Order: sequence, then structure tokens, then C-alpha cells
Amino acid sequence: MTRRDFVRGGVAAFTVGFAAPAFLTDIARAQGRSRRNLVVLYLSGGNDGLSTLIPYTDAQYYARRPTLAIPAASVLQIGSDSGGTPLGLNPRLTDLRTIFNAGRLAIIQRTGYPNSSRSHFQGTDIWSSADPSTPQGMGWLGRYLDRLPAPVDPLTAWSTVRETPRTLLARTVGVPSIANVQEYAFASPNGGADALAARQSATRIASHVPVDQPHLAFVNSTAQAAFNTLDRVAQVNNYAPTVAYPNNGFGQALQMVAGAIARGVGTNIFWVQTGGYDTHAGQNTNVANGSYNGLMTTLNGGLFAFYRDLLNQGLLTDTLVLQFSEFGRRISENGSSGTDHGAASLMMAIGGGVRGGIYGTAANLRIGNDNPTLENSSQDVRFETDFRSVYARVIDNWLGGDSSAILGGDFRAGPNFI
Repeated sequence: MTRRDFVRGGVAAFTVGFAAPAFLTDIARAQGRSRRNLVVLYLSGGNDGLSTLIPYTDAQYYARRPTLAIPAASVLQIGSDSGGTPLGLNPRLTDLRTIFNAGRLAIIQRTGYPNSSRSHFQGTDIWSSADPSTPQGMGWLGRYLDRLPAPVDPLTAWSTVRETPRTLLARTVGVPSIANVQEYAFASPNGGADALAARQSATRIASHVPVDQPHLAFVNSTAQAAFNTLDRVAQVNNYAPTVAYPNNGFGQALQMVAGAIARGVGTNIFWVQTGGYDTHAGQNTNVANGSYNGLMTTLNGGLFAFYRDLLNQGLLTDTLVLQFSEFGRRISENGSSGTDHGAASLMMAIGGGVRGGIYGTAANLRIGNDNPTLENSSQDVRFETDFRSVYARVIDNWLGGDSSAILGGDFRAGPNFI
């Protein structure tokens, strides 16, 4: 019996803590983790956390945002944080409040890192690499992928945008970027039998991996991996969801992810991205068709469809959505009905295994050098929770990895949301 057969035969049925040999314990845990799915959701542009989660009793919120502050009567109240500050969600996030009330949405306030970069590019790299000192390195999930035992399935991770994000950039594992499953196919100028013959010929050519020609070996092995994923990805094209997803890019990306999970194509880590959060002007939070309202409507609709679809199929327990943005925005509104680049913002986690609630404490928005919750001359929210502690919780408690080795330090003293 091979190790693979032994794992497939159900070693996870053993009680892990019952005097089992160490290798059995490791296999059992790995098998349990292998069914878990992680969906990383990036809100590109720098989300304004104070328009997502509103401190509606803070007088300074209204004083510093005379036109952008959302009226207290409009916010969706969700309770108070550990510091006693009452908080509410953006009025467009009605369905996310439903998830929150079900105990499956965790909101982590004031996430960031020391000396926050206010650059889109550097900020994104820092959050993607989880390394503020050397943000041009491999991604934090890329390093996780590099530590998986070989051979790694070529569909272990999947980016739903056309370029592989730094978060998934690895040294030894290639991550496919598949934005549209219908377009992920072998390209041939002919159809029918000729197209099949062309694919078979290309497959045979790629099967030759010359050890003395490393560049050709890399190309051929990459081609092999692509060929091995074609038929599995095609299964997602026939996926029939249990709910209607919004007819926009964000909704369709999440439907594709749900299809990959439901079809069991072998992917455990997904990247989903939606943009428009660089709201320097015309944020218009209190205008019916304002840009920020549109962002919140899109976010709310896509996530709730994904949540209900997986819940209906019994897949929510094995799925975690982790949301981040590269920075928050300034506390005070600018002269263009918008907000400029700031520091700390918020993260959210959604899933059947999430311990829902509000984590961390809200900033006191009072201007003053003696206010420890603000920075940059009281213009920005200061971070309270290092974002790497959130990643550490995901790596250790969800993926079954070693966060200290992957993140290059001990960040395990973070919020216990899973």
C-alpha cells in the first residue's frame, strides 16, 4: 500500500491525539487541511474603512467629514467593539450584516503595520509579501506553496485575474491565471479531429524534459502542467450555481471559484480582485448613485451570492474568504468630495469556520498629538493589529502550515477569528 492509497483510505478517521505515531498524526492533519479552501479577496485602491465600518457615535467623525460622514440613522448597527465603541456597517452592506448576525463574519479593525506606506505599489507589495523590509520578494502564500510536499498539483492555486499576483508568487510552484474558463483551452486553428491531433502532438512534445537543457525543461514542464489542467478547468464551465450571481466581473469571478470548489478540480487557494477603491474624488457616500455606494453594492451582492451558494451545497464549512486592501484612507475628507491615502484600515473574514464578531478597537478620531490611536499629525488611523498576525492565524489554523517559518517571525498573538 502506497502512502497516497493510505491517505485516500481515510486515515483522518483516526483520532489524532490517541497515541498515534507522529507520521500518522501528520498525515491525518494534512488530509483534514486538504479539503479547506482559502479565497483571498483584494479590494484594489485602498478601501476607506471609515465608510465601511462607521463609528456613528464619534462626534469627530462627523466634524471631519461634513459631507462624507454617513448619518447615524442610516448605518446598520452591529454592536460595540471591545473598547465600547458602537459601530455599524455601510447601509449598502445589508447582506453582510446577515452574515455577521449568523456569526460567520469577522471584522478586524485597524489592521496594518509600522510606518505604513501610502504608495499603491509598495503598499500592495508589502501586504502581498508580508515583508515590509523587503516587499519585492515572494508572496506569503507563494512561500506556503513552496513548502508543500512534491509533486504539487498544478491547480493547487488559481488566480482569477490575468496576471499572477505577488501574493501567489512562488519559487518552485507555478500558479495559473485563469480569468475566464471558456478561454482556458488548447488553441488550434482547426477543429474536430485536427484540433485533437494537434493537442496530442503538443502533449507528446512537452513530455520530453531534457535534464541538460534547464530552460527547455522548464518550458516543457510548464506546458505539461497546463495540459493536465485543461479538462479539469473545463468542468467549471458547466457549473450550475444554486443562486443567481450578480452580472458583473466580481460576481462572475466568485461564481467561477464556487464552481471550482464544487467540482473538486484540486484548487485550494484562490485570488479574487475587485477595484475602484482609490476614491480621491467623488466618493459621494451619501449620494444614491455615488461611487462608493456602487462599490459597496458590488461587494455585498457578490459575497452574499457566494456565501449562499456554498452554504446550500454544504461547502461553506470548508471555505474561508479573507479580504484586505493595501491601505486605509485619511480621516478628513478632501476638497473633492473624496479621501486621500491613509494608513490602517480593516480586514474581513467570512466562512463556516469563522468566529464572527468585531475584533480590535476603533480609533478615537479626535485631533491631538496625545491621541495614540492616530498618526501622521492625526490625519490617519494608526494600526493596532499587525496584518501578519491575521495571516499567521490563517496559515496555522486553516492551512495547517508553519506561520513562523513562512512569515519569518512569530506573529501568532493575533485575533482568534478561526
